[in-house]
Amino acid sequence: MTEFDPATHRMVPAQKWFEDFVLGERFVLPGRTQTTAIFAAFQLASGDTHPIHYDVEYCRAKGMPHLLAHGFQTLVHTAPGAGLFPFVTEESLVGFLEQSSKFLKPVYADDTIYPALEVVELTPGRTTGVVTLRSTVHNQRRELVLEGTQKFLIKKRPG
Repeated sequence: MTEFDPATHRMVPAQKWFEDFVLGERFVLPGRTQTTAIFAAFQLASGDTHPIHYDVEYCRAKGMPHLLAHGFQTLVHTAPGAGLFPFVTEESLVGFLEQSSKFLKPVYADDTIYPALEVVELTPGRTTGVVTLRSTVHNQRRELVLEGTQKFLIKKRPG
């Protein structure tokens, strides 16, 4: 019987270092339908109480088909922790440096969104490098509803 070692208890055993990333590499995140429960959870977490996000009759009176998701509610689905990125960088990730995003189209309750991250820039340093990921979110109608970037400081492979 082999002795248990918590260091080997990983979702993804193969680790990536800065040199291992390639332009165009994708990290797909789970698609999620924006249920009213997700709207309520976002309201609880954010403290946002504007009726455009939580009162369906208010939204209909404004000509919308359903509750309108807050942009940050859509953005939160691009969190890399929902996919494999942080699991393949457990040994090499130094930190999350920055994030930017553009909200291109509305997301409503009952829409299903499909987030993804793609390596678009690799900026090497001496012992680390910056991996820039393009973040995208599409809806069930194949429309791009959000795009942006996320930058991470990643260690180079140890000597």
